[in-house]
Amino acid sequence: MALITFSGYPSSGKSRRASQIYDFFSSSLQSSNPQLKVKVISDDDLAIDRASYDDSLQEKTARATLFTSITRHIARDTILIVDGMNYIKGFRYQLYCKAREAGVRVATVYVLATPDQCRKWNGERTDEKRYKSETLDALIQRFEEPSSMVRWDAPLFTIAWDDLTPPLEHISDCSDNRDPPTDALRTLEHTTNALVSALMAAQAAGPLGGPIVLTHDALEPNTNAGAGANGSSVLRVRLTLPHRALTLSELQRLKRQFVAARRKAVTLGSTEKGKVDWGEEGVGRAFAEFLEEGLDVGR
Repeated sequence: MALITFSGYPSSGKSRRASQIYDFFSSSLQSSNPQLKVKVISDDDLAIDRASYDDSLQEKTARATLFTSITRHIARDTILIVDGMNYIKGFRYQLYCKAREAGVRVATVYVLATPDQCRKWNGERTDEKRYKSETLDALIQRFEEPSSMVRWDAPLFTIAWDDLTPPLEHISDCSDNRDPPTDALRTLEHTTNALVSALMAAQAAGPLGGPIVLTHDALEPNTNAGAGANGSSVLRVRLTLPHRALTLSELQRLKRQFVAARRKAVTLGSTEKGKVDWGEEGVGRAFAEFLEEGLDVGR
């Protein structure tokens, strides 16, 4: 079903967030999909002592133990939450490859806290979960931050340590194994090209600026769309433009950026903002919002 990998500094609050996500999934799946399982794997579950991180050889063994457990439990009927630092990008790439091999979705949750906050929380611990001060500092120094720009960390959800409303719904969307329609890329290219052409045609007819409605022929008949002159469906997209002339190269650059992001979503099935609407209307709305953001226009 899905592999949700946590990442973050030691003592940054990852286990608390993992528990929140576990409770959310357990509650939602109980009514919607009771045959699915939710499982958390952590150092504590595997009896990996914090002292393992004092020595590189012991740490390597601990990481191998974690990977073996993940391999054992990853499955299409399981949402597997990996509660750990996972601070090495090479290890996160390993997990990504294992998830793709198993045919499950992936998502990364980055729990963000300042080094000073982590030191404070670590210093307040009185149990075996406390890291040595020098070990904690070394782990923070070696930490390789996740990036949404690489496929093995995407989609990436960054949760601040004091965030009262973590994006649980969006993370849940990423666990959905439903694939995009087979014509998703065709729809993407057609809709974005049509809107760029419509925008340039409208600008050629007169100066633009402010709210505007663009129209283009739909690929497929749509009951929510209007009718064109030849009987085809016509889609309407609303957006707001800046009060200046737009160049074709500028629009093409933004279009390429949007298409590249959506192509990545074809593989992932979702983005950091949740599920993707692959229909022509959904693509049109999303592209309009992307253009407004890229052109520095507020709605």
